[in-house]
Amino acid sequence: MNLFESIIIAIVEGITEYLPVSSTGHMIITSSLLGIHKDEFTKLYEVAIQLGAILAVVVLYWRKFFDFSKWQFYVKLIVAVIPAIIFGKLFSDVIDSMLESPTTVAISLLAGGIILLFIDRLFKNPVIEKEEQISYKKAFFIGVWQCLAMIPGVSRSASSIIGGMQQKLTRKLAAEFSFYLAVPTMCAATGYKLMQGYKTFTTDHIQLLVVGNLVAFIVAIIAIKFFIGFLQKHGFRLFGWYRIIAGIILLVLIWKGVIVE
Repeated sequence: MNLFESIIIAIVEGITEYLPVSSTGHMIITSSLLGIHKDEFTKLYEVAIQLGAILAVVVLYWRKFFDFSKWQFYVKLIVAVIPAIIFGKLFSDVIDSMLESPTTVAISLLAGGIILLFIDRLFKNPVIEKEEQISYKKAFFIGVWQCLAMIPGVSRSASSIIGGMQQKLTRKLAAEFSFYLAVPTMCAATGYKLMQGYKTFTTDHIQLLVVGNLVAFIVAIIAIKFFIGFLQKHGFRLFGWYRIIAGIILLVLIWKGVIVE
């Protein structure tokens, strides 16, 4: 991986991490098109640059994260992240093997796209508008929904937002709680990967990680601001069509041999 390739992947991560289109899936597609998807550092890099995207949420919602008087907020995040930690530990080998499969990404993009076309109709009449109204039980079930994102192409953002809406949260609050939940979830995943691979880092690797996280941070801030406004006005339908089109294009590229399993 060179500097140009690292920046391209970081831009993709920043744009897609908080949109319901699957950042992992898009990074797999991008690295496949760049011809570096089999490289071990690339696989680690695609997880490690999530730190930049995490920091974007903390900066944008700093009042929420640093209001220590409302300790219940932190407990809810801990409760919600427990399912991901358990499932991630139990199925880490299976997850790693799926991360190498563009076909899995394509199918997940298609299936998720079809669901997003109808999701606004499925969950009507939300009653929870503020984070303080989210119970620990609801936080846990949102965390269970988030586990679906361990399948590449499903989208952590989409699964946790849908989980929030299923638990009667408004679209805006479901999206925001999904952002909050991303912080402990991605910190755990990124920390685990870094602990596994840090001994193999070279000076070049460290430089690429620093640049990648900075780029992902800046782009993620822009993407988050866009997404909240768009979601309130238009819902999920456009993202559903995007996923369907992207999934079909990816299947064609795999069929033509442009992207190799």
